Formats: sequence, structure tokens, C-alpha cells
Amino acid sequence: MRILLIEDDEALADMLLQCLTSQHYAVDTASDGKMGWEYAQGTPYDLILIDVGLPKLDGISLCRRLRSQACSTPILLMTAREATSDRIQGLDAGADDYLIKPLNLDELQARVRALLRRGAIPTTPVLQVGELQLDPSSCKVTFAGKPLSLTPKEYSLIELFMRNPSRVFSRGNIVEHLWTYDDPPQEETVKAHIKGLRQKLKTAGAENWIENVYGIGYRLNPNLDSESNVGAGFTNNLTTQTDKGTKP
Repeated sequence: MRILLIEDDEALADMLLQCLTSQHYAVDTASDGKMGWEYAQGTPYDLILIDVGLPKLDGISLCRRLRSQACSTPILLMTAREATSDRIQGLDAGADDYLIKPLNLDELQARVRALLRRGAIPTTPVLQVGELQLDPSSCKVTFAGKPLSLTPKEYSLIELFMRNPSRVFSRGNIVEHLWTYDDPPQEETVKAHIKGLRQKLKTAGAENWIENVYGIGYRLNPNLDSESNVGAGFTNNLTTQTDKGTKP
């Protein structure tokens, strides 16, 4: 999941960035409304967090502009203004939710989860592909009931694959979904994370679940494991029959 955070208070922006990335979201940050507008035009986001009192283009005006351009991304406004009229103004501008500063981080995380659920295509709370399960609310991944210990990027990778079964992701697609403009990966970084995830899936019993589609990218394909097992079974059976045929 990719979030755009538009906040001019550097200390607060850093705190919110840490809060959101700890929940495995990829987060881009902008320090004024104009920059936020440019980011929103160039990248598809799952959620946009906007401070109302932004320089260059205030949060209410930015929200209106986004909605006027048919942007349907969920928007959460943040402000120190407590008046009911201010909240009404923000919601009428097109915001989906409104938080009063100082922010409670637990409440922020809960509202973010709720808005992401609202903006996404309806899915079951727990993602499941075969015996592989991912619980977004707890960020836990299991295979055949056994937990997998994944790094944040490995978790984000498997979530991306599970939310888009059979879709092939190029390296560029993966970078776009999981990294921010301020944190571009090195050339071999994506391959290294794929390799680490494959190894952990293999150890858990899902040996060939990530398919390398030559010249295109990667996708989740549990059928590869089944095909591999069938092939191994056929070979073993053929070997057994051959052995029997050579016996006197």
C-alpha cells in the first residue's frame, strides 16, 4: 500500500513517516500543497494524508482540486482547528475523514486501515492463497499454520503478490509499489528481496511459489509447486517401473 503524506511540520512529518512505515506502508512525503499536488498527479496512491494549514496551496483547496480532477483516492485531513464548521468545510471539500491535532497515533493507524479498506476492492480480511495466509490487521504471514518471519520489504512483497494473484510484476512495478522517491533501491535490491522471500517460503514448504516470468518479472504461482511435485512423482514412478523391468 502506498500513501502520500503532505505535512509542512518537519518534526510531525518525520513522526508520522515512522508510524506509517512501521505498518509496512510505502510513504512519500511532501512539505507543501503544490508539491503534494504534483506527487498526486504523477503516482497512484492508496491514501492521501493532508494537513489543512499547508503553504503554497492549503489542504482544503488541495482536496477540492483533487476531487475536481476525479481523484477517488481516500483523503484524510489533519488540522489543529477544532471548530465543527472547519470539519464540515473539509468534508464538503471531498475529504473522507478528519483528525484533530495533536494526533493519537493508534487512532491514526486505525483510521488509515479503515480508509484503505474503504478504498480497496472488497476482499476478505485475511488474504489466503492455498495454505499461505496473510492477516493485514496483525501483519502476520503463515504457511500451513506456521508463522513466517519476514522483513518489512518481504512482507510488502508477499502482500503485493497475494492481493494480485497471477499478475506479473516487473521490477519497475515492484519499485513503484514498495519504495518511495526518497528511498530508491539499488539495481540488485529487488532480486535480493525476492531471493530472501523465496528461501523463507521454501523453508516453510512452499518451494516454487514465486515464478520468474522470463524477460517480464515475477508473480505468485502456487501451481508451479504442484507441477513440480507431479513431475517428480512421474519421474519416480518411471524409475520404479524401469527398475522392475530390469529385474530377472
